Amino acid sequence: MGTYRKTSRIMISVVVPIYNVEKYLHRALDSILNQTHKDWEAILVDDGSTDNSGNIADEYAKNDRRFKVIHKPNGGRSDARNAGMKHIRGEFLIFLDADDFLHPQLMALCLEAIMRDNSDIVAFTYDRAYRTHNIIRHFLGLPDSTPHYKFYVNPKYIVTDNIFDYATEYSHPKDIDKRWTIKHCQVWRCMYKTYAVSNIEFIKNIDYEDFPWWSEALLRIKRCTILNLPLYFYYPNPRSYILSANQAHKAESIRKGIEASKLVYSNAPAEKRQAWEQHFLKPFEQKLKQKEDKL
Repeated sequence: MGTYRKTSRIMISVVVPIYNVEKYLHRALDSILNQTHKDWEAILVDDGSTDNSGNIADEYAKNDRRFKVIHKPNGGRSDARNAGMKHIRGEFLIFLDADDFLHPQLMALCLEAIMRDNSDIVAFTYDRAYRTHNIIRHFLGLPDSTPHYKFYVNPKYIVTDNIFDYATEYSHPKDIDKRWTIKHCQVWRCMYKTYAVSNIEFIKNIDYEDFPWWSEALLRIKRCTILNLPLYFYYPNPRSYILSANQAHKAESIRKGIEASKLVYSNAPAEKRQAWEQHFLKPFEQKLKQKEDKL
């Protein structure tokens, strides 16, 4: 049985939406168990899985009280994340998609940084080599590659009081330091202070739900630490939400995300609104046009 605080205070909460990922779920949950930092809770949201995913989640909760399982009818990843957010008790928050997994030091390194710098979030990146290797191996019909973990001591970092100077949706930004860029708006690429983001809801029934959520989160962030370490392993699952959705639904999702985000930024300070429009709105409008051209 794992250690578990008997008080209501938990250091880190991990929200894991789960839907028909029995093939990958052990790996994801083991990556939480294998964290060098041990004061955490994991909220596993079984979103109406029709495979063995729900039973796997229950088995982990049976063996370790730090896992809590929520079973609910299928409502999509946004609905699952929203459901999980209602149950978190941690001072800090991490998201993990159930077909991905975490570097063993992710919690420890991010916790050290967020407390040292009094930041609202700590941004990291994913292991691009692992993802690229597996895309190639899948194309060639080969089994998945084995991840190799590098352990970090006193990693370099920067701290900023204006995250808009570093955050962008562009893959190759020209106007900011690429090394320290927080590229793209995946919610799993940061640890958050819970109070800063806990009342932001994901829009249900859309793809690219990270875009409007992240857009609103940017306005809540006063200080950000950027580690620029590959602490997340993003698995190229062909059955994932985004890769399996049709073009019409993707286009409509982007349109709804743009509308919602514009509303949030309608009263934002001009400097932040202009930075968001340049670094996030414009690339998503371009992405929408590309999707519409394919219809």
